[in-house]
Amino acid sequence: MRFQCQPGCIRCCEQPGHIYLSPADIARISGHLILTQAEFRRQYVCGVKGRERLRKPRAKQCPFLLSDGCGIHTVKPLQCKAFPFWPEILDKASERRDAAAYCPGLGKGPLVNIRVARRVANQVLREYPEVYQPDAE
Repeated sequence: MRFQCQPGCIRCCEQPGHIYLSPADIARISGHLILTQAEFRRQYVCGVKGRERLRKPRAKQCPFLLSDGCGIHTVKPLQCKAFPFWPEILDKASERRDAAAYCPGLGKGPLVNIRVARRVANQVLREYPEVYQPDAE
């Protein structure tokens, strides 16, 4: 699989869905915003433990999405950093085709080592177990 994020592209950020947050994501982002984790949760987070996610503003998918990119790029959630190396995209050709329909970086750039891509996907599975394994405790 070839992938190279394209300068100025925010297409993945505009797709419908939720941006899930791990405890590490919450700690990192709240620190960057100079908020306590409780303040960050009150302002930006919804959902229940294990399925916490960013609240969606009315007109966009993410409260930190700006017209020219991510407002918290250096500390963005793992889910965002990991794209397109999500477990479902690596595991299913149909998901890769769907992602390629909106992501201009798929199919471009260097060939990505599958071990590296799997390592990223496995990190996503570990950080968001309830999202990928709803019956996990």
